Amino acid sequence: MHILKRNVFVLLLSSVFFLFSSCESAAQLTKILEQASGNPSNSEISAGIKEALEKGTGISADRLSAEDGFLGNLDVKILFPEEAKKVENTLRNIGLGKLCDDVILSLNRAAEDASNEAKPIFTAAIKQMTLRDVQDILLGEKNAATLYFERTTTDSLTVKFAPIIDQSLTKVNATKYWGDVIERYNQVPFVKKVDTDLGAYVTQKAIDGLFVEIAKEELKIRENISARTSPLLQKVFGFAERQRKYD
Repeated sequence: MHILKRNVFVLLLSSVFFLFSSCESAAQLTKILEQASGNPSNSEISAGIKEALEKGTGISADRLSAEDGFLGNLDVKILFPEEAKKVENTLRNIGLGKLCDDVILSLNRAAEDASNEAKPIFTAAIKQMTLRDVQDILLGEKNAATLYFERTTTDSLTVKFAPIIDQSLTKVNATKYWGDVIERYNQVPFVKKVDTDLGAYVTQKAIDGLFVEIAKEELKIRENISARTSPLLQKVFGFAERQRKYD
């Protein structure tokens, strides 16, 4: 029995010596061990995370830029601003519900128009990711990627969306409808006048809606194996699952 143990030890030692002698560096040995254990290399982690994020942001932008992308999605549908809820209630109570519905429709159409422009901004943010960024996203909280995009793209999205929203609000008559609503409301005796920056409001709600949808896609790929549609995604996110079990 002792002879068998000694032979196994010698065999293992010989194998390790062979690996070191046949590799030019310890890095090569690490790579071989990673491949043998099924763990992704740093370059695979980077590529896998970027593939997942490009997929998730693309799906989210496409979904929201489609007709009724905002209007038909209760999670992101844009309603009257909070400070104007009383405006809506008052006008509906005096028979102007159709005017309120026109406002809501036009706000959501404007957000859908702007969402067409989101993809290049997300792509730029993905390209500038560091290795630390991708590692933090892979092994971080379930919304780590969404938080990364909020941090790195909100300013760019605001700059890009604002003029599109303004143009779209005019195109779909939101500006007119909103002006009619506020004018009619402000004519009601004894009400507090309302003066909402409609463009800024819709711009922020459109951006918020994108992050809501990105968070959904992020959670899906982290928790649903069938959402990992390539061998690379399966390897990278399978590794992340194993790491969480060990922690």
